[in-house]
Amino acid sequence: MKRFFIISIVLCLFATGLCSCATQPQKMKFAAHSMDYFDTATTITGYEYKQEEFDAVSEEILSALGEYYRLYSIYHRFDGMVNLCTINELVDGKHRTVTVDRRIIDMLLYAKEMYNATNGIMNIAMGSVLSLWHDYRTIGKDNPSQASLPPMEKLKEAALHCDIEKMVIDEVNHTVTLTDPLMTLDVGAIAKGYAVECVARSLEEKGVSGYVLNVGGNVRTIGCKADGTPWAVGIENPDGGEYLAYLHLQGEAVVTSGSYQRFYYVDGKPYHHIIHPDTLMPADFYLSVSVVCKDSGLADALSTALFCMSLEEGKALVESFPDAAAMWVAKDGNQTFSSGWNQYAE
Repeated sequence: MKRFFIISIVLCLFATGLCSCATQPQKMKFAAHSMDYFDTATTITGYEYKQEEFDAVSEEILSALGEYYRLYSIYHRFDGMVNLCTINELVDGKHRTVTVDRRIIDMLLYAKEMYNATNGIMNIAMGSVLSLWHDYRTIGKDNPSQASLPPMEKLKEAALHCDIEKMVIDEVNHTVTLTDPLMTLDVGAIAKGYAVECVARSLEEKGVSGYVLNVGGNVRTIGCKADGTPWAVGIENPDGGEYLAYLHLQGEAVVTSGSYQRFYYVDGKPYHHIIHPDTLMPADFYLSVSVVCKDSGLADALSTALFCMSLEEGKALVESFPDAAAMWVAKDGNQTFSSGWNQYAE
């Protein structure tokens, strides 16, 4: 009887445990979308027990992204805010010394670090050159019959005003001064990824997990899925069709730079937006370069820099960052990988 009584207790406890597991609430998958920031689509995917919990986190994410977008905009002014557009402005033919938010100082300092790390390939001081291409690309897309290339003489003249050392940053007083009146900043190669990283780290510090931020292809995972498995993130095929690879990420970021993303046609030939600082023309090495690492800002900057480098130079650069890995897609479709790629890929 004693043995039977013990077994009965065990069975009852086991049955109770099964009932408890069956009724325990499970986190559900939610998604939110926005087209409001960085001139691109934003998708937030996350796991929470209730829609209201997910809505609160996604609203916090979109609010923070909106703040960074306004701070880092070079094309728009916003009431009551000093931003990069303010830094680029001329008053009486000169740039002013502008007191800015610390988040601008930090991003510009990081951009300068990446300029040095990439031997000047990733240069936010190329605004004078990139603005020419932006204007001609806009005209060409709006009026294809009038599409043309920026004259090389104009590009070469603009290239004389891309010295990043003429961006003077005073960290103590939070000021930025461009000492060349013909120089402007263009942070398109780094600002979006940097902003995504800042938002993700803020969430991580608050204990948020089980989310993915996708801001125009800048993907940053925060923790893993609700069941404890990594997120599967696909690498887009430049020619369309199935994904080239799937990465298994839990806390990492992946960014792709490609010739197929933003371009216009001149005489039937496409000209994309990633401009090589030496040739002043669209870089012509690859169809795309994807970078995965733990920092979205680094992935953003590296993907642009690698797109403008030879394979040998690019491999050496990416291998200098311990947790970074890259995939290059050549113009003939062949794929090359850095040594660390397989730790993330299927």
